[in-house]
Amino acid sequence: MGANLDHLIKPLIANNPVTLQILGICSALAVTTSLSTALVMSAALTGVLVLSSATISVIRHHIPNVIRLIVQIVVIASLVVVIDELLQAFAFEISRKLSIFVGLIVTNCLVLGRAEAFAMRNPVWPSVLDGLGNGLGYSLVLIIVGTVRELFGTGALLGYTVLTPAAEGGWFEPFGLMQLAPSGFFVIALLIWAIRSLRVEQVDTPEFAMKRSEVTR
Repeated sequence: MGANLDHLIKPLIANNPVTLQILGICSALAVTTSLSTALVMSAALTGVLVLSSATISVIRHHIPNVIRLIVQIVVIASLVVVIDELLQAFAFEISRKLSIFVGLIVTNCLVLGRAEAFAMRNPVWPSVLDGLGNGLGYSLVLIIVGTVRELFGTGALLGYTVLTPAAEGGWFEPFGLMQLAPSGFFVIALLIWAIRSLRVEQVDTPEFAMKRSEVTR
């Protein structure tokens, strides 16, 4: 039971797919200009992760090794198409804002990586928990970044004014930079720095460490 809980809990902070493994960065940058798009993208990717991990784990003993990646991509792509169609049917405006990025879940390293590294080697229940844990870890980062960018970029969250802009009689002056692509890099970089400052075990070992004698010359 404890091992199963680790699959669910560790990807939140200790082994977060974005801040530690640096996976799924492109979509994390592209869809976080608002909290609403970040939430929908998080739900879509988490759903694909859980369902693909479960499906691949169920059929793993019947997949020839030479075509395992092709089968994994077909399973993931099928799920992405279904979720994309559901979004277009029931949340068209959000689907339009997300543009191609829902479809690009197929190419997300996180989804294929968990299928190959975990679901192909483990039973269904641990695979489901692993997919859910990594999806929640990815979602946590997207929600934090989306909240920061929308709040400081517009003064609102989910359409509700939180910080009244000066143009509307308030005191807050929106930071236009927060709605531009570079701000996503800055926010994620600060998040990684904060986590690794608190959890020093996540700090990468320098590839080229200078010897003490070289420093004192």
